[in-house]
Formats: sequence, C-alpha cells, structure tokens
Amino acid sequence: MSAVEKLAETEFFHDLRWSAEFGAATRAVVADGVPYYVNAFWTAGQRRAHPLHEISYRACFKPQLPAFFIDRLTQPGDLVCDPFMGRGTTILQAALMGRRPIGSDANPLSLLLTRPRLRPPALCEIEARLAAAPWGRGEVERDDLLVFYHSETLRQICALRAYLLAREHDRRLDAVDDWIRMVALNRLTGHSPGFFSVYTMPPNQAVSVKAQLKINARREQTPPRRDIAELIFKKSRTLLAEAERPMACDAQLVVADAAHLQHIAEATVDLVVTSPPFLDVVDYRGDNWLRNWFAGVDVENIRLSQLRAPEDWRAMTRDVFEELARVVKPGGHVAYEVGEVRGGALPLEQLVWRALDDLPFERLGVLVNEQSFTKTSNCWGVANNVKGVNSNRVVVARRL
Repeated sequence: MSAVEKLAETEFFHDLRWSAEFGAATRAVVADGVPYYVNAFWTAGQRRAHPLHEISYRACFKPQLPAFFIDRLTQPGDLVCDPFMGRGTTILQAALMGRRPIGSDANPLSLLLTRPRLRPPALCEIEARLAAAPWGRGEVERDDLLVFYHSETLRQICALRAYLLAREHDRRLDAVDDWIRMVALNRLTGHSPGFFSVYTMPPNQAVSVKAQLKINARREQTPPRRDIAELIFKKSRTLLAEAERPMACDAQLVVADAAHLQHIAEATVDLVVTSPPFLDVVDYRGDNWLRNWFAGVDVENIRLSQLRAPEDWRAMTRDVFEELARVVKPGGHVAYEVGEVRGGALPLEQLVWRALDDLPFERLGVLVNEQSFTKTSNCWGVANNVKGVNSNRVVVARRL
C-alpha cells in the first residue's frame, strides 16, 4: 500500500478531504517519501478573524490555521500549546474556542503582546487610564528617534514608557496598563496616520535609523505630530469591536526555550500548533529593536534561534520534538508549520519529517494550504508565486 493510500484510510485524512473551505478536492502527492495534501483549507483573505488578532508580528500565521486544527483535533477544555508563541495567535484562538491555552516564547516581548488580549479591559477603563497618564512629563530620551517622530510625539512616547516601566518596577502595573502597553507596541511605527510615526515600513518591524533617514529623504517627509492617547484609544476600540471575548481561562504564559518546557507536565497537552523560526529569514531581535526599547526588554539576555545551516535547524527541530514527545499525551497531535523559504528550494517540512525518526510520533503527512498573496506581501512589491512565503506547509504528527 502506498503512503497516500495508507493515509487516505485514516480518520484524519478523511476529515481533511471534505472540510476544505472552498469545497475543492484535496490533491495528494508523495515527494521524497513524504505525503503532501494540498488545498485551500482556510481563507487567504485579511481580517477574516476576530479583531483581537489584529496585532502584528513578524512571520505570523493567520488565525484560521490554528482554528482549523483546534476545531478538528480537540474538544472544549482540552489543552492547546504553542512553544513558539510569537504574537499569540494559537493561544488567543484556543481561548476564543473554549480550550485551555499554554504558551511560551524565548522573547519576553511575546508575552507582552499576548497576555493583555486574553482578558481585555473595558473601553471605559482604557479611556480613563489614558486620561490620567502623565503625558506632560516626558523628555526626549533618544534624539535618534526623531527620524520617526515629531518632538512632541516622542515626548509623549517617552512619558508613557517611563510611566509603564515605573508601574512595572513598583509591581503596580495592572491589566489596563498591560493593554495600553500592548497597543502602544503595535502603534510605534507604520505606514498610515494610525501609527505614532511618520511613514515607514509595515508595522511588524522597525527599520534602522539610517534606513529611515533614507525613507524620509526619498519621500521628502518630516514626522507629523500625533496624539498618542487618541491613537491608542482608537486602536483599542477596533480590537474590542467584537462582543465575543476569550472564554475565562487560566492561560499559562512563560518565557522559555521551546526545547525546555519544564512548566508543562508530562503527557498533558492535547494539541500543539506552532511555527518555529524559519532559518535566517527573519531577524526577530533586529526587527523588534524599537519595541524592545519601549518595553524595556534587555535584548542581550534573549536567546533566540537565528540558524542559517539546515543541519542546525533540523537539530533544533529534533530537540523540540523530543520535548513535545514528553508533554503531548498519547493520541494528541502536533501541527508544525514551516511555510516556504528560499523560493521553495529548501523544503523545511522534509527536514522536520526526518527529524522525527525514532521518536514516538506517527507522521500523518504535510498539509499544504495554497494561497494567493494578500495585502502584506503586495506592499513589499512581492508578486504571487515569485518569492517569499507562498504557502503554509504544516507537518502533522500524532503522539503514539
């Protein structure tokens, strides 16, 4: 029996065949001994999920990806884990769907972007706190940041930063402060008047000061004055537009290496949906330099994977799955998304597949969600099927 025929008999693949969003038949192929299942399993459109997801982060997947697996492979109350949490897409979606989320990331910035959205405050509380913040006490802390901000805007940013850091130091930072910080982190730089900065690159990264000087010169622009409190409240209103909120849950969020999940008990996780760093495609430390400054994150003490050699990346993946073998319960699943890198010349999903050799996982296949490029890629001038990430490639395994 071929690999495709064997997998086609399983309950998991039978479910995938009829559940693709657009009704097309799933195509099954085998490449280098790895079975692939290709379809448009979820939408490629922007802003088709809960508005609380609209917090940007580098190389994040759409909420529809974890929703697809959470819906099919778990029940309400099950434990859903993401050890490469990023902006918290899996964690938030699990909470919205009544599951118990547990997440971690090596970057503490990830917690600051995820935690506030699990228990969002009321708009009236946000408005009152913004009104009470000491906006007039700010001093320009870094002259180099004036390439991004009007001097008065930067004073407001510095005032808010000092206020939040002081509240955190004194252990008085509450859920409302946490929310305001999260929204501010998301509004620091961007390409529209909804951000604190003058026009710059998309909001999931900050270019260098030198690069911004070039952008300003090319566009003949100077930073306009912005009202920080107004922009934070406006974004908060958008994020909280949906009446549905995450179900009350005791989500556990920690700073941890994905290969060392001591905070998770053995054989307790029902589903892992995650996406590791894609080799040298994304510089998480460099791209988040401005966010880290605002949040007071000590970047020198952050241990982030920035691997260039495929053999090193495979070794990292092996270490992660050895730990997942400990925490995932028998019958539980792992959906490990690796996207597409280097124009498809380096199939990361096959490195994952080989990394699972001799581990207690049944390899079910690689789910490939075909999609057309949408807004984010277009703004970089990337045409569909030319370069960049053209598809979600998800290695799916079941714990034996």
